[in-house]
Amino acid sequence: MQSSAFFSGLQKQLPGHSLGQIAFVCIAALIGGLARGFSGFGGALIFVPLAGAAMGPKIASALLLVIDGIMTLGMVPNGWKRSNRRDVFTMLTGALVGVPAGTALLALLPSVTLRWIISVVVFGLLAFLISGWRYHGRPKTHLTVAVGAVAGLFGGAAQMSGPPVVAYWLGGAIPPLTVRANLVLYFALSTVISTTFYLIGGLLTVEVLLIALLACPCYGVGLLVGSRCFGFASEATFRKICFLLIALAALAGLPLFDTLRP
Repeated sequence: MQSSAFFSGLQKQLPGHSLGQIAFVCIAALIGGLARGFSGFGGALIFVPLAGAAMGPKIASALLLVIDGIMTLGMVPNGWKRSNRRDVFTMLTGALVGVPAGTALLALLPSVTLRWIISVVVFGLLAFLISGWRYHGRPKTHLTVAVGAVAGLFGGAAQMSGPPVVAYWLGGAIPPLTVRANLVLYFALSTVISTTFYLIGGLLTVEVLLIALLACPCYGVGLLVGSRCFGFASEATFRKICFLLIALAALAGLPLFDTLRP
């Protein structure tokens, strides 16, 4: 009785979305969290195409910004302490250019056009991840700023800033613990930048926050289960599973299949 009253109240607050759409987004959050939990990447590449198919890319990107920002807050103090903050802030100068450009695309382009672009970008980033390419030199200021601008563009448009940053820092002559801390701090601070421009662009709405209340626990459960599953198979196996999930999400998110979804 209480659950039916809850869902009835929820539908009144979100009149434009069916319970099927909300459930679809929660499942997308769970799968995205699983991928990120057991492989450390892929959450955005899975969640945004799927959630975007159900509710549109504007809501999907804003949702992931809220969900991921909340779930990674606890990692920030250690990231601040262990990171090379000079490198992080250098990359953020590029993000300050890329994020507003990406946010403008997200706010202004038609939903269907954005979904096609996001699916193409996801397939491109998936091919990039599968290739295993890494930058193997030491960070250089101009390259760091350029990577930050590209990552910011992808982040502002669809919260997909991870692959360019990971490829740049992970293969370089930087200790692994520093790389991890750099990534944590960069993503946390780029979330602040994205939040600012999403607010300016009118993308962070009460509607998004209400849906986030439901999707956030699903994402958290996915992170927890995924991280605990990590020891049951090799990293290579989990990466292949994640690649498959990303490809399926990009396919499922194509507007061609809209009639098959809630």
